[in-house]
Amino acid sequence: MTEQYAVIGLGRFGLSIATKLFESGKEVLGVDVNEERVDDAHPYTTHALIADSTDAEALKSIGIRNIDTVIVAIGNDIQASILSVLLLKELGVKKVIAKALNKLHGQVLKKVGADWVVYPERDMGIRVAHQLLSPNVLNFIEISKDYSVEEVKIPEKMTEKTLRELDLRAKFNLTVIAIRHGHEINITPSPDKKIARGDVLVVIGENSDLEQFSNIE
Repeated sequence: MTEQYAVIGLGRFGLSIATKLFESGKEVLGVDVNEERVDDAHPYTTHALIADSTDAEALKSIGIRNIDTVIVAIGNDIQASILSVLLLKELGVKKVIAKALNKLHGQVLKKVGADWVVYPERDMGIRVAHQLLSPNVLNFIEISKDYSVEEVKIPEKMTEKTLRELDLRAKFNLTVIAIRHGHEINITPSPDKKIARGDVLVVIGENSDLEQFSNIE
């Protein structure tokens, strides 16, 4: 079954997340109190609805409890943002991601149950969607339109093997530039370096190759 997402708040940030997820084949529900924004979001979402996310009954009526991940991307209304997160968690939504306007706002969002707090910057919406779509990716830096550097959690089946045995350059066209083990980082590791359970690889390559590698289970 396709994983379902809801984006509450369809301003620039929210719409950029919704669009990226929708273009990646995910089911996306867009929610906003503003009719014009909902109309604008229709081409970039599976469904787009007018609803007040600070109203528990309104959230229930749109079936928010059946959504796997909800992103609260409300603009400048801090009160609405906090209340929405609180209601979503009380309604049993498993994963709630919330946009914070500042550090204090973020701390309050965490306290009321947000699983992940995001402090937006330019194009952060696309970055959040990228990490949602590639759960093994811990962080990534976009170098250009086509190339990125990613920190990727190593799947269990790749542990206890050396970089030479994994041969990521031949199999995925990727270059390992570092290995992170706990708080230690090994820059330009030897090909005979064995990968331990819990290690994180820092790799560079084309985005299409990175996506293929980061979705290995």
